[in-house]
Amino acid sequence: MILLRSIIIIAGLAYSLSAQNAALQDDEDVQSWNDVQLSVPLSKRVDFFTRLTMRVGKNASKLSDGRHTLGIVWKPLSYLSISPFYSYIQARNSSGKFRIENRLNLSATYKFPVKKVGLSHRSTFERRLRPTRNTWRYRAMIAVEKPLPKTLVKDAKWFVSDEVFYDSVLEKFSRNRFTVGVSKTLSKKLALELYYTRQNDGFSHPGDLNIVGTAWKIKF
Repeated sequence: MILLRSIIIIAGLAYSLSAQNAALQDDEDVQSWNDVQLSVPLSKRVDFFTRLTMRVGKNASKLSDGRHTLGIVWKPLSYLSISPFYSYIQARNSSGKFRIENRLNLSATYKFPVKKVGLSHRSTFERRLRPTRNTWRYRAMIAVEKPLPKTLVKDAKWFVSDEVFYDSVLEKFSRNRFTVGVSKTLSKKLALELYYTRQNDGFSHPGDLNIVGTAWKIKF
């Protein structure tokens, strides 16, 4: 029941935000981001994963972005994971047509030895291969998570993260992405994340986004 209430609340937030059509400008949008991720262990320290993503924009009414990602996660230490991965992206441009982007990524996540809460930092380097121009970005994210009381929601955590983006073309930090949400373990193989993200970007169009998202994570 708690999970159902959370879904209803987030859906209500999405509806409330989409009702603000008249107030939204070209640089602001309400979107829905949805992921399905599959992870398969290859060894004790290496997992293979693949992820399908669908992003709906224009006040959550029109498909704006679809992507397929695959890669591995290597865990050389209990507090460190390294992940090279590739993404194929079809995103709608300002003229309404889809453009193709190939993206090569390398990320490293470090979990700090902090008690009571989970504190981590992730650094990601992106090589963006596009028809118009090849660029790169650096992304730095700090995240905090903590289990919810079992009396409230069993096998669930709340999490908060903030991520900044450095763009090689602009030569500055051009984007900030703040996220808050809940992760719920549904079974040994399935987990669900529900989250809200606020993105601020004064250079992309639209750049200022209100996002309600889901992520289904399947493990074998």
